[in-house]
Amino acid sequence: MKMFNSREPKYRYPTGAVPSGTKLHFKIVLPRDLKCSGAVLAMKDDKFGDTDVSSMFWCGMVGEDHEAWECDYEPEHVGVYWYHFAIDTCYGKRYIMKGYGGEGYLALSDHEPRFQLLCYEKDFKTPSWLPGGIMYQIFPDRFYNSGKMKTGIYPDKKLQENWNNIPDWKPNEIGMITNSDFFGGDLRGITEKLPYLESLGVTCIYLNPIFEAYSNHRYDTGDYEKIDPVLGDEEDFRELCSEAKKRGIHIINDGVFSHTGSDSKYFNRENRYEGNGAYNSKESPYYTWYKFIEWPNIYNSWWGFNTLPEVEELSTSFNDYINGENGIIRKWIRAGNSGWRLDVADELPDEFIEYIREAVKAEDPEALLLGEVWEDASNKESYGSRRRFLYGKELDSVMNYPFRDAILGFLDCGDGRDMLEIILCVLENYPRPVIRSLMNLLGTHDTERVITLLAGERQNGRGREWQAENVLSPEQREYGLRRMRIASGILYTLPGVPCIYYGDEVGVEGYKDPFNRRTFPWGRENEQLLKWYRDLGKMRRRCSCLVDGELRDFGSSGRTMGYIREDENDMLLSVFNASGETIRFRMPIDFIGGEPMMDTMVEDDEIIIPRDCCGFIYVDKSSAIKDEELEQALEDALFANNDASAVELEEKLAAAITEE
Repeated sequence: MKMFNSREPKYRYPTGAVPSGTKLHFKIVLPRDLKCSGAVLAMKDDKFGDTDVSSMFWCGMVGEDHEAWECDYEPEHVGVYWYHFAIDTCYGKRYIMKGYGGEGYLALSDHEPRFQLLCYEKDFKTPSWLPGGIMYQIFPDRFYNSGKMKTGIYPDKKLQENWNNIPDWKPNEIGMITNSDFFGGDLRGITEKLPYLESLGVTCIYLNPIFEAYSNHRYDTGDYEKIDPVLGDEEDFRELCSEAKKRGIHIINDGVFSHTGSDSKYFNRENRYEGNGAYNSKESPYYTWYKFIEWPNIYNSWWGFNTLPEVEELSTSFNDYINGENGIIRKWIRAGNSGWRLDVADELPDEFIEYIREAVKAEDPEALLLGEVWEDASNKESYGSRRRFLYGKELDSVMNYPFRDAILGFLDCGDGRDMLEIILCVLENYPRPVIRSLMNLLGTHDTERVITLLAGERQNGRGREWQAENVLSPEQREYGLRRMRIASGILYTLPGVPCIYYGDEVGVEGYKDPFNRRTFPWGRENEQLLKWYRDLGKMRRRCSCLVDGELRDFGSSGRTMGYIREDENDMLLSVFNASGETIRFRMPIDFIGGEPMMDTMVEDDEIIIPRDCCGFIYVDKSSAIKDEELEQALEDALFANNDASAVELEEKLAAAITEE
């Protein structure tokens, strides 16, 4: 019998992160032979370091040889708490600490892992339009070229002549990598491809930076107020947002606010802009934005890149420029965007993120604020403090790299049970409003292409020349395509919102930057993989349980991962086979007679999953209830010898089964 499990309501209610003002109930179950004479809940406040001790009360026997101790607790304020239980036994003081799967174990010391409790603002809400949807990330220069003439382009930028070229990867004549080659993808091109994105079920497009900058990645912002001329102009952006919304698609922009480019109107080290930047004069209106050690040539820069001078985010001038009434945040929401993704959110001060949120929500309460955080965002520490990302006054949600680690770890010989444990830890730690809007991903502009990662030779630190020459063999590619179906199947059925990195859905390959940023292969797509993604999109639209349904384990072990998603309307069983052989699972009784989806095979109430494949069984609860009611009415009619009613009911029941 378990002593405690933080994920089970009978031991802790409610489970997971809780809104402020919530009273929690805790219960531990102890063997009688411990002769417990007293028990306490020890709750440590992460912010202040204080530990609040709550006495637990004996609440009776559990079976013949166990007893229950219980108490209530209400967090005093928003934040993270760490808790354990201390008990007085006939053997001395003992502690219940956190073990695998949220289960408590008996320890001699309290210097062991503790359970986490996150308390968030009770009025915390996230945008209603994102849950249940599908995101799509676009590196704008590499998606589609509308053919519109490019004007106002810096003469030292290179326009590639062939759309299918490999991006420039060699250093220039002075040994520098400038990222200054462009393929001509533009905003009009994205607008023209909206029907394609709609066919995938996309409801949100996340654009990598689109503001004027020298490089093709545009993380070296030159002017936050202006669309880069290679991409078009503000009118093109407004048209994209307008046309996308007609199709139920929202646009979010990349906000790069921890640094600018040295080649910007704000710093102007390269003297490309008129007027004085901070590099040119201490009298510049932008001088207070930067962290000069010895003006003008020695200054703090992002990760030591002197082309990316860091800004002082809490400078009154900079904060007003970004977050003020007529600041950058509001300007582009007014132009049509539906929110922002914050680059390197863990390098922005909490106070500054709060200012951004205030600006976003003041302009549009339904706009999204998403942050780049690579770790568990509920307990992330950076710059010497616990971050407040998910307390309700900063981010709506985050890029969910822990789920990516779990999915790719499973496909890379990880145990399905252990990988699901990573997922369940995140679900236990994050607020429900955040979970509904998690940006779940397999790859981004910062990672290797997922098919290359799944099937290719490992890079292992080898340089760009090796990366440029290595592509998947036909055998590797076929293996990678099978693995892509498993990876995307998991991505699309976990809590949160799946995000496709442009081209992953058609099998684009590539190692690290710039090879993971190749152009979309229009006309050369892998049609089978594309159909798979479209079918996954249809499945998401059909299953309401994929919006906000609970998740519970089903058969995760070894090279198998399985789980059930369920809400009040329907439920979906998903099983993934990463082994080298066919597996068979006896379905839970609730799924017997359910509908196989995505070509899933069923035989004798067993789900059959070949190697490197997925299986999905769907049950519509409303139909099941309807069938039960008809069956009961038919029984009643037969019992009453009412043949006419019985015939009519049999026809209705047959029709209902046919509809399903």
